[in-house]
Amino acid sequence: MEQILLLLSAFLLSALLTLLFKFFFSKWGGHLYTPIRGGTPRAVGLAPFLVLLIFFPPPGNYLIAIIGVFAFLDDLIGRRKIGSLPFELGQLSRGIGMLLVIMVGYFFFGPVSILIALMIQPLNIADMQPGTASYIVIIMASLMAVLLYFTSGDPYSAALIVLVACLGYAPLDYYGRVMMGEVGNHSFGVALGVLFTYLGINIASFHNWGDAGVFIIVFILLLVTAFLIAFLRRKNLRYFLEEELQISDPSFGDMVMDVLTGGGLGDLMRKIFLKKSKIIIENKYGKFLGLRRLLYNPLAIE
Repeated sequence: MEQILLLLSAFLLSALLTLLFKFFFSKWGGHLYTPIRGGTPRAVGLAPFLVLLIFFPPPGNYLIAIIGVFAFLDDLIGRRKIGSLPFELGQLSRGIGMLLVIMVGYFFFGPVSILIALMIQPLNIADMQPGTASYIVIIMASLMAVLLYFTSGDPYSAALIVLVACLGYAPLDYYGRVMMGEVGNHSFGVALGVLFTYLGINIASFHNWGDAGVFIIVFILLLVTAFLIAFLRRKNLRYFLEEELQISDPSFGDMVMDVLTGGGLGDLMRKIFLKKSKIIIENKYGKFLGLRRLLYNPLAIE
């Protein structure tokens, strides 16, 4: 009964905070309000972030706290350049947050903390379409709740906290009335990464697979999440790849690769490693695997 009351409290708090932040962010404006869809308060994902911070058990909530704070700074700052540097202040804030998640997470989870931090990317891409990030969190958290129950015997795993936090927030997101913002999608990304790690630890311990087994399991779950996001966003992704990136007849692999490596941070990495090189992929297997999107360089000279 105590666990049920805790879950109900988390759900109600998420729903209440979502309504409050929607109201206040609409009034405050600035970077917390975007003209998209006729005016939409963003960073309302602060509501589930606070719920996860309170109810998600340690050490997972430590990592959620780290990324949530730095992601919310990005939401507040907006797209502000740092002099002549090739990245924005918000990107720097998120990048620092990801590095700290890896560093702090390493003490608790080992090398798999890298994948926990990388879960931020697909959830960030999912949030670009109303309701998609919420769908992903609900689907994957529900799956984790079932699998964690079968592998641990605990019917009240941390996955249910993630699920109810999202359910309290999700209705307004489905209708495009609010946006998670970086604070929301980053927090949910890390939370899912931690859940994947718990499952990986349970399975790897049973089979004596060690840290390598945990890493492989979490990596597979990361890919499953990316595939699901690409499927749910396939129409918008096809349009984006064809019209914005000029990738003709994009494959599903291109869509998955966009989910895994797209966005501002992905383009920043391409700029660093590819500089102004333009790599053309003609091989059909390369196209199938999404290498055209992976190696697409927006700074390449035609």
